[in-house]
Amino acid sequence: MDIQLIKQRFGIIGHDRFLERAIQVAVQVAPTDLTVLISGESGTGKEVFPQIIHQSSARKHGPYIAVNCGAIPEGTIDSELFGHEKGSFTGAHEARKGYFEVVDGGTIFLDEVAELPPSTQVRLLRVLESGEFLKVGSSKVIKTDVRVVAATNVNIPEAIASGKFRQDLYYRLNTVPILIPPLRERKGDIVMLFKKFAIDFAEKYRMPVLQLMPDAVEFLEKYRWPGNIRQLKNLAEQISIIEKNREINAVILAQYIPSEPISSLPVLYSKHKEDEKLSERDILYKVLFDMKRDLMELKKTVEGITGSEAYESILHHGASQLINPIIKEPGSRQERFEDFEIAQTDIEDFHPSEEVTESLSLQKKEIDLIIKALEKYNGKRKQAAQELGISERTLYRKIKEHNINL
Repeated sequence: MDIQLIKQRFGIIGHDRFLERAIQVAVQVAPTDLTVLISGESGTGKEVFPQIIHQSSARKHGPYIAVNCGAIPEGTIDSELFGHEKGSFTGAHEARKGYFEVVDGGTIFLDEVAELPPSTQVRLLRVLESGEFLKVGSSKVIKTDVRVVAATNVNIPEAIASGKFRQDLYYRLNTVPILIPPLRERKGDIVMLFKKFAIDFAEKYRMPVLQLMPDAVEFLEKYRWPGNIRQLKNLAEQISIIEKNREINAVILAQYIPSEPISSLPVLYSKHKEDEKLSERDILYKVLFDMKRDLMELKKTVEGITGSEAYESILHHGASQLINPIIKEPGSRQERFEDFEIAQTDIEDFHPSEEVTESLSLQKKEIDLIIKALEKYNGKRKQAAQELGISERTLYRKIKEHNINL
């Protein structure tokens, strides 16, 4: 079948060679009963290709159903796909046929297949291997003749490595792979798609069609489109409804397209835990370790220049400056200072690479800072607490805990 006719029939817009290659593979594999796995980012239009495969196959007169595996709760997914017997679980007041039984002789599209729980993956593997399955709560084997087309926006090899997806199921599904390119790799199609959406919405809302200025065209082609075609369509609809000026330039587009998030906060990087999220306590430990190293380096530098007495003075002031940002960090509690002490034991066991001749106790420094603050304000706890960046209640607890007497 001609590729252009397929694109017209299913509303596919674009001339990207990788897109046309994906359509060609779908048409070629359609007459067979091979299982197909469609991969691509969210919003790239993967849902069109199972329809191409079904309508171009001998099963086109049979049933077709699309199932979003990620939208069905884990507790009911087996019942939805394979059915259940009456009384097999709480709420099963009558027997029910599952999709694999209903679609016998047709095609089932399993969208977001990587979201299937492990137990359901085992059931699906059996269907693909033998065409057999069991209803929930039944021991009777049921045969089915179903063509399976699956899709995912997940990197399945990574999911296999992390134990979230079965390797044998992946090979069964991936008999014929089809990869849908993201919109950012189809730069020549972006403006064409936008104009098509603009025409559709102009007709729908009975208003003049949007016109793109040259700088707007350049803007659209340079943007990365993390939401792909879905995001582009939403953009066209928003501008069509809101903007009275029908000539769209880059300035107008920039008001509707969010800039890619760039964090100005420091990033704590670990080679061995690159993918793990750091908790607030992990961050506190890291800051404390770095502070200890900085203080020891400061000790060496100052002692070499002015002697130990000046070092003690600078050390206390430096520690106060380093601790206060942790205490007053936006979005955290004033009692963050309480967490300062939890790292003491760990830091005492922490051995930096450089050799240190003198032990640096965080608890002692904490006590010294509290004493200095109290002396500075003649024992007035409220003002001392403000100086330290902690609550008066926390300061009172610290004084009692460390048995500080002035």
